[in-house]
Amino acid sequence: MNANRLRTALTMLGIIIGITSVVLMLAVGDSAKKFISKELEVLGSNLMIVSPGANRTQGVRARSGTAPSLSIEDAEALNELPSLNGAAAALQGFFQITAGNDNSNNAVLGITPEMFTVRNWKVAQGAAFSDSDIRSASRIVVIGKKVAEQFFYKSEPVGQYLRIDNVPFQVSGVLEGEGRSFDGGDVGDMVLVPITTARATLIRSPFPRNVHYLIAQGKNDKQMADAQEDIKEMLRDRHRIRGEQEDDFRIDNLASIAEAGAKISTGLAALLGAIGAISLIVGGIGIMNIMLVSVTERTREIGIRMAIGARPRDVLLQFLTEAVVICLVGGMVGVLLASLGAAGITATGKITVDIGWDAVLIACAFSSFVGIFFGFYPARRAASLLPVDCLRYE
Repeated sequence: MNANRLRTALTMLGIIIGITSVVLMLAVGDSAKKFISKELEVLGSNLMIVSPGANRTQGVRARSGTAPSLSIEDAEALNELPSLNGAAAALQGFFQITAGNDNSNNAVLGITPEMFTVRNWKVAQGAAFSDSDIRSASRIVVIGKKVAEQFFYKSEPVGQYLRIDNVPFQVSGVLEGEGRSFDGGDVGDMVLVPITTARATLIRSPFPRNVHYLIAQGKNDKQMADAQEDIKEMLRDRHRIRGEQEDDFRIDNLASIAEAGAKISTGLAALLGAIGAISLIVGGIGIMNIMLVSVTERTREIGIRMAIGARPRDVLLQFLTEAVVICLVGGMVGVLLASLGAAGITATGKITVDIGWDAVLIACAFSSFVGIFFGFYPARRAASLLPVDCLRYE
């Protein structure tokens, strides 16, 4: 190997590329899987969204959500179901938010206190509003972290005032954390007011008890289908829907979205690993080709060794050891390059890629296997040569 450094380096290059690909692809796939799981946890895999149905005009169905079929009383009734941890109603609208010289357009949610429990929202500063705030339609607001930083970056937000659609609201609390929600928004951008206040001052409707949607939280991730059926039966009974009549609402189960996301991330990790494995197999074939050439070039050397007492298994072991050493050293260099690649991807800030010890062990074991598998045939061929044929070979 030392006498033929260039050939050894070129042989090793195929393994280096293969191991780098395998380790980096597995790390990227695992990181993507963790990222998707984290995002789905923020959404809440045990949540269900109940939306109004669609109106019909002269037999033509309008878009979903146009029928004013859901009410605050529906949410209160769903809270009695044993399969649910709770349910909450919500109104939503987009309004201009102002404080001092700053302004922005934000989604404003009118909610009941149960929404904080159902959505697992925690208040980092101040307090959320209570049932008494709902009854009195208090003009208070709970805002997200990003909203607090935008409008009150130099002062304590709790107790300050925001104007929503030119109506003053006092900040009672700031939500903890950030992250995407199921409607595509960010928890840090949340602006929450009591649902009765939203109805009275912001979102006026000819249907005073109706809401835009309900959120329900199931008690058990494994029994979401049963909880969904309980919601359906409860709402059909409350809305007096009989027999084959069509539902005037729609239930979306986020557990199915989470399951689909998990399948996608697992498939992505497997695909990336397969791509890396193909590179490694190509490198292994390169090793076999180079070792076969080496056997041909070193036929006379093999004959001399066998003539002075080397046994066929000694020759087999020699060539097999060379193949394994090339693969192991190439594997170590490949792991190093993969670590540098992971650090480069992490530095972009888009996704964090970590290479664990399991990936390193897999790479070393796999590179050894490749060396043994693809080096065995050339080694066996060398060991099967006859000394007399080797000595007269030129």
